[in-house]
Amino acid sequence: MPVSLSLDRFEGDLAVLAAADGTSIDVPRGWLPADAKPGDVLTVAFARDLDATVKLDAETRKLQAELNAADDGGDLKL
Repeated sequence: MPVSLSLDRFEGDLAVLAAADGTSIDVPRGWLPADAKPGDVLTVAFARDLDATVKLDAETRKLQAELNAADDGGDLKL
């Protein structure tokens, strides 16, 4: 479901977007169209990417297995 957010302002490399309920969301300025300016209304939609989720899960499990294999079970020495 698309959501309309207004571009409130820029703070350095961040863009501050405001929702109708007053919630603000900071996003990297580079995510916005190059010509976006304060006062513009932007439409945003979120969608689940099942393929990317499955891939990330597999990569995470592989890394965890590698870390567990390298762990000797001893205490950390700081």
